[in-house]
Amino acid sequence: MGEICNFLALSLALCSLMRKTEHMKTDDRHRHIRACAQADGKVLATDLAAKLGVAVQTIRRDLRQLCAAGALERVHGGAVLPSGVSNIGYGDRRASNREAKIRIARRAAQLIPDNASLFLNIGTTTEAVAHALHNHRNLMVVTNNLNVANILANNPTCDVVVAGGRLRRADGGLVGDLAALAIDRFKVDFAVIGTSAIDLSGDLLDFDPEEVRVSQQVIKAARATILVADGTKFTRKAPVKIASLAQVDHFVTDRVPSERLIADCGDWGTRIALVQ
Repeated sequence: MGEICNFLALSLALCSLMRKTEHMKTDDRHRHIRACAQADGKVLATDLAAKLGVAVQTIRRDLRQLCAAGALERVHGGAVLPSGVSNIGYGDRRASNREAKIRIARRAAQLIPDNASLFLNIGTTTEAVAHALHNHRNLMVVTNNLNVANILANNPTCDVVVAGGRLRRADGGLVGDLAALAIDRFKVDFAVIGTSAIDLSGDLLDFDPEEVRVSQQVIKAARATILVADGTKFTRKAPVKIASLAQVDHFVTDRVPSERLIADCGDWGTRIALVQ
């Protein structure tokens, strides 16, 4: 019996040591990943796996953990250092969380009936909503997003109005006073908007003051506002406030990390639709 007890004690000690060693290895990898990101601005999962001699799946798990902690921001194939003053590239934004954006877009499209008027602003998630509206009939869509206009051009029953403004070539957005003035002429049933970041206080944030001015005008010009944003927006920061979740009627997302914010949305009358 004594030998069995000793064996069990030794096994438990070895398991504990292995867990500590693995934890140390994880911490070492995280430090190396952060150092590489600080040196190069961006890290790729395949490169890190080769350098550290681990599986790509292990690095992807590390990146998810670092992004959840706000140390990095996930992009296609890797991660970048988070910035509170500049957005990541359009191509990386478009590839990031693509499946979640598709699910969010499909749920948002269910909130919009046929024969409705709506506004779609700049953003990769609002572009996903445009795709999700392909079977809707007799829509009138006002947009300051050339990508949205091109997507909806394939729907023969959809009337598309492009709000003029200064072209932002990086993402096909039309911004500035001209776009805001054009939107001021409309009163639509729904505004479907995106955002670059969401503060846990409920503030919706973005990077470009000219784009924010247009988004604010959109909210004023709509009878109901639908925010479409995935949960990673809660780990990001941006310097310019668009509005508050208190001004939003529907918030379609895949994750809300704060029970307090969920309760606040209930008090504000903001309906949260969580997609799986």
